[in-house]
Amino acid sequence: MKIQFLAAIVVLLPLLLDGQGSPLQLDNDAYHIMDRLQIQTGRRAPFHSAVKPFTRGAVTAYALSIDTARVPISSMDRKDLYYIFRDNNEWLAGRPDMLTLGERRMQSLTQIQASMENARYTESKKPFLKYFYPTPANFIEVNQPQFYLRANPVVRFQLAGAKDDDQPIFENLRGVSVRGGVDDRVYFTFTIHETQARFPGYVEERIARDGVIPGAGFKKIYRSNLFNIENGFDYLNGDGSIGFNFTRHIGLQFGYGRQFLGDGYRSLLLSDFANNYLYLRLNWDLGRFHYQNLYAELARDPRPAVSGEPIVKKYMAAHHLSIDLTDNLNFGIFETVVFSRNNQFEFHYLLPIILYRTVEQSLGSPDNVMIGFDGHWNFLRRFQLYGQLLFDEFKFNELFIEKRGWWANKVGGQAGLKYIDAFGLDHLDLQAEVNIVRPYTYSHDDKSASYVHYNQPLAHPLGANFKESVLIARYKPVKRVQLQARLIMASFGEDADTTNYGSNPILPNKLRESDYGNEIGQGIHANTVLFGFDAAYQVAHNLFFDLEFFTRKKDSEEDIRDTLDRYFGAGIRLNIGRRRMDF
Repeated sequence: MKIQFLAAIVVLLPLLLDGQGSPLQLDNDAYHIMDRLQIQTGRRAPFHSAVKPFTRGAVTAYALSIDTARVPISSMDRKDLYYIFRDNNEWLAGRPDMLTLGERRMQSLTQIQASMENARYTESKKPFLKYFYPTPANFIEVNQPQFYLRANPVVRFQLAGAKDDDQPIFENLRGVSVRGGVDDRVYFTFTIHETQARFPGYVEERIARDGVIPGAGFKKIYRSNLFNIENGFDYLNGDGSIGFNFTRHIGLQFGYGRQFLGDGYRSLLLSDFANNYLYLRLNWDLGRFHYQNLYAELARDPRPAVSGEPIVKKYMAAHHLSIDLTDNLNFGIFETVVFSRNNQFEFHYLLPIILYRTVEQSLGSPDNVMIGFDGHWNFLRRFQLYGQLLFDEFKFNELFIEKRGWWANKVGGQAGLKYIDAFGLDHLDLQAEVNIVRPYTYSHDDKSASYVHYNQPLAHPLGANFKESVLIARYKPVKRVQLQARLIMASFGEDADTTNYGSNPILPNKLRESDYGNEIGQGIHANTVLFGFDAAYQVAHNLFFDLEFFTRKKDSEEDIRDTLDRYFGAGIRLNIGRRRMDF
């Protein structure tokens, strides 16, 4: 079979040069640091910012290049660099094409040996019980010439009191994260965590509608006398991957996790909102060109059709071409297809470079093909303008000439602006973003080809049939303090009990209410205003004490659907980012 053939290629092809390591968790602070550095320095990075997750090696290589070049950045930016160095200390040797002459002497050493010789490699002054935390970032650290390993606990505990609710908002997450490498050529990582949680009312409504927790899989009921919780959830989740590098420019990852495409807070192409999924990712990194093939196995439903049987599968194939036209101007092209073949992959879609619409037509298939475009422009060493366009299906004359609201004009768009060091204040970063998606976008005749996994959208959390504005302010006044405020306003149309107005891509669009006269916000119209303010104090490396205020008000034309959620809470985090359900 072709899958077996591909596996044989992975095993037998020579792995020639140093790779770039394991993927960086999507909630890591490094993503915002990389954003800032690219905008303010104008230096092109060894990764394409729209294609996430980044690899730890590429992130560290860029930080090293900035530090070595002595570009004019603030002292706080220098501290950000050293956060990157501590967090990824297995990659301090840099990449051969980014080393200074003084550092090239270390090329004869293995990656980990050369990293430990780097002056930026920091050891703890007093390791815990002599063996734990030998370096500030890693609970367990193993360094051998041909092998390295990093193991860390993962903790997130949050407790909040909610308005008009006698039960608290609560999360208790514990887990472990491990990453390592062998022979400078094979890299692995995995994270597993167990969670007990109780969510705000609007999230509970979403869980009741879709039967799943956003971003999670299997769940069961959780009750706690200690915290007075009667209707919480208990669930287990995790991600992991193994990566190979055929050459310095071609690499493959096989794993279970999520991806993200775009430069914005949201993505209309592929986001990390849904549950993890099995994937195979092939990356072609050719300098100013980056090409990615992504093949994924998705769940058509969150539960099996018959008790005791496996969940019914469907599949996704996607490719994305990213081009750095200049050091500060990027353009990308995206195409994806979602399909079902009775739990069997359609091998035609394994072709790495081809238009999926061509394959779909040659097969006479009912598959769901979408195309999209993304890009950004960094200018004046302060700003980034970015955006996306998505075309699920449309007719030019219906969309631009006759404008009769044809149901299959399924398109979406995003426009955003980032402003770093706003008004001359170091580490005050502002972001504004607008997202618009027409009704029935991402949906199909049935769930076997909808752009949904485990009853969760693969793009925007609101699905379709909405307009949204996002405003974000981030400020880091001193090294250990991080502040963030976000205001999200959305206008959308909801479905009634027996009608499909195009907001929920889970629903088959053949059950649509009408063929013409469709417009954004149709159905039961509603507006939401969401505001969140977070403050975090870093006690030690990746150990944070958090404070949070959150409010969300929904105003629907049907008064019974009006809701108000408001809470204030605190918590601690270790080696994990915040969890935000901003929809």
